[in-house]
Amino acid sequence: MFPVSDRLAALSPSETLAMSQKSNELKAQGIDVINLSVGETDFYTPDHVKEAAKKAVDDNFSFYSPVPGYPALRNAICAKLKNENGLDYKPEQIVCSNGAKQSVCNVILAIISKGDEVIIPAPYWVSYPEMVTLADGTSVIVSAGIEQDFKMTPAQLEAAITPKTKALILCSPSNPTGSVYTKEELKGLADVLANYPNIYILSDEIYEHINYLGAHESIAQFENIRDRVVIINGVSKGYAMTGWRIGWIAAPKWIASACNTLQGQYTSGPCSVAQKAAEAAYTGDQTCVKEMRVAFERRKKLVVELASQIPGFKLSEPQGAFYIFPDAGAYIGKSFEGRKIGNAGDLAMYLLEVGHVACVGGGAFGAPNCIRISYATSDENLVKAFGRIKEALAKLQ
Repeated sequence: MFPVSDRLAALSPSETLAMSQKSNELKAQGIDVINLSVGETDFYTPDHVKEAAKKAVDDNFSFYSPVPGYPALRNAICAKLKNENGLDYKPEQIVCSNGAKQSVCNVILAIISKGDEVIIPAPYWVSYPEMVTLADGTSVIVSAGIEQDFKMTPAQLEAAITPKTKALILCSPSNPTGSVYTKEELKGLADVLANYPNIYILSDEIYEHINYLGAHESIAQFENIRDRVVIINGVSKGYAMTGWRIGWIAAPKWIASACNTLQGQYTSGPCSVAQKAAEAAYTGDQTCVKEMRVAFERRKKLVVELASQIPGFKLSEPQGAFYIFPDAGAYIGKSFEGRKIGNAGDLAMYLLEVGHVACVGGGAFGAPNCIRISYATSDENLVKAFGRIKEALAKLQ
């Protein structure tokens, strides 16, 4: 065994990336695999964003940027927060990073010390607990099952708080479930948190623009906790810019300053050209965002219809993002040709190797009976994929 650090030894590999890699390996062998495992839109980056990047190259944006990002991009983010969310932030409260994933990790590393507890509602995005582990913190997992639309209640939040609680991580619209907290639901959580002035709230809003309920609601809107909320967002999902790697935080000034210090020591500022592209995304025509959301909503209706025709699936209809997260517990314990399904991870691997459809087992998300299926692909692929899933599952006895 190679002597990796204790810090690395405590981490688990990303199951979403592992399934995507396994899917690509099978494709390389000539197998027709439909990959519904990855959280990435199939749309191309809008043309006006690409043109801004080309111009940035021609204008020689090839030097180091300020660690928290160019002032123009941070000003554009402040304007977006004001115009779309009704929230007032100054540029010094914005830190741009190499994707929203780094933004989340920056905040956790900046505020969590050894022994601090971080409340994470389950199902959760796979990396949240691993990042808390990286910071020597302790994850306190609060199970919010399908019967409550995968959303934590104020009573559950209250019960999870201890004197060691330092933070809550909230994701709405949610990866992996697609659930969206309403304004009233967020207010219920905010009213609990108002009684605990030492708890900070990390609000992951990366799927903000893929929301089928209408206007996005941020927990930062509530005055009684606003000075303890860190918004995490970016251009990856809403603008089809996953590979550009631009995420950001809007935070209390002291947290932004701490993240600036941290980032300055291990990555510095994000890609200069990608920053100019992100600036164009926020300041340019927003028609592309609306068009993609309309397409995702159409796909959502299609996959809910297709999934509801599969015996044994229990569904909570998603109201945002581009995933469904069916409870497939009815298939746990079943077998096909001597192959037994012991958990949702086994089921996901079975669907990949027998049905040639890649999805992700819910164990990595804190929901061992569920599977995450992305519908960020064409209608044709979705119809074909769910036909394969239904056929493969029918073989299990």
